[in-house]
Amino acid sequence: MTTETLAAAASGTWRLGDLTVNRIGFGAMRLTQKGAAFDDDAAPSDRDRAIAVLRRAVELGVNHIDTAAFYFSSLRSANELINRALGPYPDDLVITTKVGPGRAPSGDWLPWARPEQLRGQVEENLRQLGRDHLDVVNLRTYGPAPIAEHFGVLAELRGKGLIRHLGLSNVRPPQLAEAQAIAPVVCVQNRFAVDSSLPGSSELLRICGEEGIAFVPFYSIAGEGREAGPVGSERPEILAMARAHGVSSVQVRLAWTLHQGSHVLAIPGTGNPAHLEANVAAGALRLSPEELTLLQQGLSAAVAPQAR
Repeated sequence: MTTETLAAAASGTWRLGDLTVNRIGFGAMRLTQKGAAFDDDAAPSDRDRAIAVLRRAVELGVNHIDTAAFYFSSLRSANELINRALGPYPDDLVITTKVGPGRAPSGDWLPWARPEQLRGQVEENLRQLGRDHLDVVNLRTYGPAPIAEHFGVLAELRGKGLIRHLGLSNVRPPQLAEAQAIAPVVCVQNRFAVDSSLPGSSELLRICGEEGIAFVPFYSIAGEGREAGPVGSERPEILAMARAHGVSSVQVRLAWTLHQGSHVLAIPGTGNPAHLEANVAAGALRLSPEELTLLQQGLSAAVAPQAR
């Protein structure tokens, strides 16, 4: 499989409410620095290269970008890079952001936002992105606590036209049900990879499929490496499949992700133009039922720690 002519449309499409996106998207978390995300010692990314990656992603048909105001390094902001690279935005581009976590200008993590602080986080995203409304806002939760008060604030902002659609991140099934009783949920973002997942994510994958909600895994490439990226040696069966298909192990991981259901979206992130093209090309990779069964065994055997 080559990457020369493969575009994001090969992955198929899904609807986030009334917005249609290609199932291979782009995550902006790794765009602002070299090395591990949120590492205070990491060097800022090259601005021109980051802008070129974003523009190339759109050229390849990527029309779903995941970001957040807390994605920044000492000199770079993911939202402002997106604004600079892609504004004025294409009509079909969907930008998904998230609120809940926050960081001080120093990069230090702040306490999780209180409900009354969420409007300020929404407005910060609007300012940085240069938008008058946000396409999708995910409430990122911290642990299994009730979320009705926080989600209710976002539902109010949706009613005022600041947000078009709402989603959730880092949640358990009861939290999804709690949110749905308040306002429609168009997507759920959880840590989910072939060998790593947040507890309850497999159940959420099923529920989302049954209810027409997009399931959007993060760390689908990094797995347990999370912010640092892939760590340790790759599983032998993934390497064998990669050799058989003439692709990389990363592409096998992304293909497995997309094979989990037509409602599953992938948002791999990178600041490397070659990696971007390979990630997009993974949307055209088809794995056999036998290969999927073999890989599924790895997920079933994984015991993953709780995400932050």
